[in-house]
This record gives sequence, C-alpha cells and structure tokens, in this order.
Amino acid sequence: MKEKNAIRSRRLFLAASAAGLAGGTHLAGAQSSGTAAAAQPVQPPAGNFPIKSISSANGQRTTKRAYEMILQGADTLDASVAGVTIVEDDPNDTSVGYGGLPNELGVVQLDAAVMHGPSHQAGCVASLERIRNPAKVAQLVLERTDHVLLVGRGALEFARAHGFQEENLLTDRARKIWLRWKQTMSDRDDWLTPPDESDDTDKQAAAILRNRPTGTIHCASMNAGGDISCVTTTSGLAFKIDGRVGDSPIIGAGLYVDNEIGSCGSTGRGEANLQNQCSFAAVELMRSGMTPVEAGLEVLRRVSKHTVPRLRNEKGEPDFGLNFYLLRKDGMHGGVAMRGAAKFAVTDENGTRLEPCTTLY
Repeated sequence: MKEKNAIRSRRLFLAASAAGLAGGTHLAGAQSSGTAAAAQPVQPPAGNFPIKSISSANGQRTTKRAYEMILQGADTLDASVAGVTIVEDDPNDTSVGYGGLPNELGVVQLDAAVMHGPSHQAGCVASLERIRNPAKVAQLVLERTDHVLLVGRGALEFARAHGFQEENLLTDRARKIWLRWKQTMSDRDDWLTPPDESDDTDKQAAAILRNRPTGTIHCASMNAGGDISCVTTTSGLAFKIDGRVGDSPIIGAGLYVDNEIGSCGSTGRGEANLQNQCSFAAVELMRSGMTPVEAGLEVLRRVSKHTVPRLRNEKGEPDFGLNFYLLRKDGMHGGVAMRGAAKFAVTDENGTRLEPCTTLY
C-alpha cells in the first residue's frame, strides 16, 4: 500500500506541476487577448463538495460501496474500482466480468478503462481473456506503466505478471445463452432450432435474446475535496466478432473526466459513442455552463444526426440504446438515454436509489 501511495503521489505531483505551467500559459494568453473565460458552474468551497457516486442501473451496490469507502478516506478511483468489482464478480450479471456473455466464438473478452481526475491519468485494457476483473488491471496500467491501453495477449501477460489468476469466465448460464444464439441465429446453417424452453435457464436465454445485449457498468465518484474519478467495465456486445473493441476502454468515448469540470460515462451502442467521442464532448459542454442533462441530450442529438439509415427505425430515429451518466463538479448529476424508460444509480447523503434518465425519444 505504501508503494502504491508513493507512486500515486509522484504522479499527482508531476501532473499538478504540468497543470500549473499549462494554466499559467493559458491565463497569460487570455489576458493579452482580452478573451473572456468560458462560463463554468459555481463550485463549493474546497472541502465542502458533495460526496457522491453515480452509476448505470446495475450499480446500486457499486455506488454504495464507493460512497462508503470515500467516507472512510479512500481515493475516488480506488473506491470506484472497488464498486464495479462487485458486479464483475457477480455471475448473474451477464454484461461484465465473470459470467459476461461471450463473443461469437464462445470466448469471454473483457474491456475496461479508468480515469483519475486529480492526476488526469488513465489506464485501459481491451480484449482481455480469462481475467475476471479488468477494471483492476486497467488501474494497474495507469499506476505501473507509461502506457494508457494494453490489449489482448499483452494485457493478459501484464495481468499475470501482477498476480491475477486465469480462470474460465464462461459460466454455464452464459454458455447456454450463447448456444441458444447459435442455434437460432440462422435457418441456413447446420444448427438445429432448439426445443421449447424446458427449464428456467432456457427461458431466461430466450428472453435475453429478444434484444441483443449490450450491457456495461460505469461508475463515477466525487469526494469532499471535489476530486472525481471514474471507471467503465464490460464484456462488450454479446456475440461480437472476435477481437471487437467497443467504446468502454477508449478515453473520451466510454468515459472521460476533467477534474475542474466533471465526468461522463456511457453504456449502450459503443460504435455510435466511438464515432462521436461522446463522453469528452459532454464534459466540454458542461465546461460551457450546461447542466449534466443538457449536455447529455445535446450529445445524443449529435449522435442521432450522424446515425446511418440502416440503424434508424420507421420514424427515422436511431434504433438503438445509448445512455450517458454525468457528474458535474458542483455536485449536479444526471442520466440521459436515447430512448426507453432507463434509470441510473446514485448514492449520496440521501442514500442509495435509482433515478430516471431523461430520454431524447
């Protein structure tokens, strides 16, 4: 622990020094040009920021754990990663970690990213196999390397070098769902259509496959000092092409935090998020003075405008889900969704709860 804190302290010192130099240059330029600074939300005095953790709807236990750890003095990144680890370890959540739905070959490939607001450092892993906690590995990429993103075999070797144990991540439940998908995806192959649902697992598989799963978990947390960190972790689009990487492990898409402004993270169609760098855009819109909901809806409008015809419904609207979870420096938070009755999780001084997302359609 001492070694870890020393590493983080050194990184924070270097980041703060660089930020100070950059800030001085920026201010000098602004004064000489007479350009007014962009509007920013009013912030509480140092030490009085509202302690808060927000997450996608599957993260009530996540936000509760993160909030409790922050109250005990934990760093916001440590708290957020510990929170999502609960879901990564849960075999009943098929969107992340152990029990996550596999790719088209039946192999579970995991993606994750973390971003530490105070140091503005990030770490990511993609197409990681046989390691159930990619968020922890991503945090080690941040803390122990000079890189941001490790993928595939390299990410696995890195995890093994740090003591992570390999295991089969494909649970029996996830395997049955994947097998049913193979049996029903086409009537022009050699797979026979399965019989009527004979047990609860078959019924669950049939229900899940009515809409192709794209689940993920995102968590962002803020402490009383106003420091914000976030993490996104996923098993990706169910039955994806081997090696497909979505938005979750990409900084600026799956998540982004600027410690002076706030954070944004996403779940849903990763390709749309990647093509629009949505999380970065949302934070920049909050920098201009927008509320979290206003910023999220504006980004969704941009995604909608750029959506190709084959991904639109009969009304001309995007025919996919995409959600954003936003936390602003002054403590204001919000969730937005492309469509449907989506919710997101919040834990703060008022307890742990689900709140409704504001929808574009």
